[in-house]
Amino acid sequence: MRAVGTVLLLVVLATAVATGARRWRIPAPSLLVLAGLAVALIPGTPALRIAPETIGLVVLPPLLYASAEELSLRDLRSVWRPVTVLAFGLVLASAAAVGALAVAVTPLSAPMAFVLGAVLASTDPVAVTALGRRLALPGRVQVLVQAESLFNDATSLVLFRVAVTVAVASAAVSWQAAGGQFLLLAGGGIAVGAAVAGVVALIRRRTVDPVLETVIALVTPYGAYVLAESAHSSGVTAVVVAGVLLGRSGHRFSDARIRLQLHAVYAVVVFLLESVVFSIVGLELPTLVGELPAGAGWWPVQALAISAALIGLRVLWMLPMSAAVRPTGGRPSWRVAAVVTWAGTRGVMPLAAALSIPLIAEDGTALAGRPLVLVLTTAVVVFTLVVQGLSLAPVVNRSGLALEPAHTAREEAEARDTIARAGITHLDHLTDLETIPGHVLDRIRRGLEARIQHPEGPDDGRPGSDLAVYREVRHEVIAVQETELRRLYDDHRISDTTRRRLQRDLDLEEAGLGGR
Repeated sequence: MRAVGTVLLLVVLATAVATGARRWRIPAPSLLVLAGLAVALIPGTPALRIAPETIGLVVLPPLLYASAEELSLRDLRSVWRPVTVLAFGLVLASAAAVGALAVAVTPLSAPMAFVLGAVLASTDPVAVTALGRRLALPGRVQVLVQAESLFNDATSLVLFRVAVTVAVASAAVSWQAAGGQFLLLAGGGIAVGAAVAGVVALIRRRTVDPVLETVIALVTPYGAYVLAESAHSSGVTAVVVAGVLLGRSGHRFSDARIRLQLHAVYAVVVFLLESVVFSIVGLELPTLVGELPAGAGWWPVQALAISAALIGLRVLWMLPMSAAVRPTGGRPSWRVAAVVTWAGTRGVMPLAAALSIPLIAEDGTALAGRPLVLVLTTAVVVFTLVVQGLSLAPVVNRSGLALEPAHTAREEAEARDTIARAGITHLDHLTDLETIPGHVLDRIRRGLEARIQHPEGPDDGRPGSDLAVYREVRHEVIAVQETELRRLYDDHRISDTTRRRLQRDLDLEEAGLGGR
């Protein structure tokens, strides 16, 4: 009952914080972490105990799935090389750098320092997506940051398991076994994710009930995660693969009414889970600090040094990668490197990994250094979410990479005009067939022409009489417009953001027509 009360309190707190964040134009994740810290520092606040399995099984799957569905597969194809390099090379380099620094500036043993390095080696997809959602970044830059955080899980997880094995059992590392474990984690996760996506696609093709569709969408990430973990592969990778594949073709499996309902339901789920999880990050830190042994008072300086090392190393790796991200190619760009570096934050996944470190070693003694690893991990996560999160928008604006509102509006207006003209062309074809009353076609034509002349104006093509015929033809015209919209996207004439916005407008219009 106490746990339920804590969750409800977090939801109420998150709602109030999100309202303030939107009014003050502050990233909600950063403000939620600060709010969690403030609540934890209030005298009498009970210590919060979160099992890592709760984060891994309950919170992560839907958040990862929602992030993966938003990923543009078209843009991902253009940046897969730098994403691959970062998912392997940067994760390994970060783990080594943090481990070496921890040995030098903390009392941690070398094995526990390597555990800390493995925990903090990868960026967090939940934090990256939540912070980057409101930024007007170019498509390739946004996809690079998001895809890197989604696909580096297998590398960091293998490193973490190897490091924990060394720290707990003091056993020698078999790199051949580690390589096989990586193939099982990554390959198995990809296979399970693709299989789940295929099965879900077959089911959704035969489902027309909005309630069933919603249930399927909510169950899919949990199913992918549990199946992959049961096969001893990466549940995170499975959820990401399923989300990317279904996000690419999901619009073909459902109608406008179902898509709008799924969007609304997932928006609520993502809000609630993100609110709770970022509040937990802030609430955990004071509790963990209270469990530190004597002589560990330098942890703030140590956490700051580790954060600075991660940022500096990320800049060095991102600079050569920046040339591949720029649409026109050319030389590496410090501006792109700075933005991509600052957008790569740590979050809830490192915290869940740190909490899963065993309490005792193989010989039955308490695992030395575990409390300090937990505190340093949480402190680095708080630093990145608060410092980088609050300053990310100014960094993007000063870099000159942010898309101007005029550019986005112009692209959207041109796309609206193109799909409206495609609809008029289809009406001309129907007129030549002389199978539909002319006054019905004229009403629809007037509405489309009004949108070309006044893109933001109301649709004056009201159905009046012949309602059934009007609805049927309007549905047909919307289908033509959707086809034209996909063609514009496939031809790289519009961004993924514009495609999603216009598809939602068409869905709203189709849902307003009622059933066919």
